[in-house]
Amino acid sequence: MRIRRMIPFVLAVLLAAPALCAAAQRVSVSVESANVRTGPGTEHEIVWKGVEKHYPLLVLDQAGSWYYVKDFESDTGWIFKKLVDKTRTVITTKERCNVRKGPGTKKPLAFVVDSGVPFKVLSRKGNWIHVQHADGDKGWIHKSLVW
Repeated sequence: MRIRRMIPFVLAVLLAAPALCAAAQRVSVSVESANVRTGPGTEHEIVWKGVEKHYPLLVLDQAGSWYYVKDFESDTGWIFKKLVDKTRTVITTKERCNVRKGPGTKKPLAFVVDSGVPFKVLSRKGNWIHVQHADGDKGWIHKSLVW
């Protein structure tokens, strides 16, 4: 008798599982420039214009061919699914980020970037991430400087 009462609960959990998995998905912009809109369709207003390649986004929901996403600053909007993929990326979150020629603070500086610069992740070594910008520049950045 007790098992019978649990069946509706178990069914509800099983039905919700795919939605929970989709909501945790991380994607990144896969084209040179993309727009994010107020709703799922081109008839909706553009809220972010020209989002650059490798920009990471967290999928919160989806409607048809559109993802409802959130960025590192918790801004939200809708992006067309074909403009993103599952490439692993990060984005800088600090005002001045040193990108180095190797994994470690004693390695020479490759370049410096401000907050909001997206990178493709090439590899990881401890707390260091080997990254590449869409323009081809490569280097190593500490994980505390990115989202």
